[in-house]
Amino acid sequence: MTDTSSARRGRPRSFDRDLVLRRAMEAFWTHGYEGTSMTQLVDTMGIGSPSIYAAFGSKEELFREAVTLYVDTEADPAWSILEETSNTQAAIQELLLASVESFFMVQPPRGCLIILGVGHMDGADEKVRFFLRDLRRQFRDRIAGRLRRGIKEGDLSPESEPEILAECILAFFGGIAIAAVDGASETALQQSTALFCKHLLSS
Repeated sequence: MTDTSSARRGRPRSFDRDLVLRRAMEAFWTHGYEGTSMTQLVDTMGIGSPSIYAAFGSKEELFREAVTLYVDTEADPAWSILEETSNTQAAIQELLLASVESFFMVQPPRGCLIILGVGHMDGADEKVRFFLRDLRRQFRDRIAGRLRRGIKEGDLSPESEPEILAECILAFFGGIAIAAVDGASETALQQSTALFCKHLLSS
């Protein structure tokens, strides 16, 4: 008897997995997790739903991989500024400005997949909500760590409270991501960012 499961596992894919994953990322980034149907994914990725399930397991797992790709290729280049910029206020401001620039790389602007990728109410998929929530908390912790470094290096007041400031910065980041999608101009968000950092982080 032929082992059909082994035959399927051994059969080479007829598509570029990295390419179709990027297409899925673009779809989720544009429409969000719940707003992206399997029909849209099939059309966007250019492969049938059986191939999607065989390659990625489920829509949720596909979304998780797409978000990981987003973090690696779209978010991390901006977040690396935190460590590369010596002055703390400048590091936070440049991070936010780089994020604003990324929001407007396409038209209409899509904001941030980590912030806007899924709804926050009870109707949203709970596991996906928690997945994105945990990523946002990781980002908050990275900011807090950079602020603690600023206190240690002396360019941030020793009376600063890194955890509270990090929450403020992440909340502002979420706000400008939404504002970009809602039609605010890139210039307005750049100016808002400079003003925010000046008043929040000036010694």
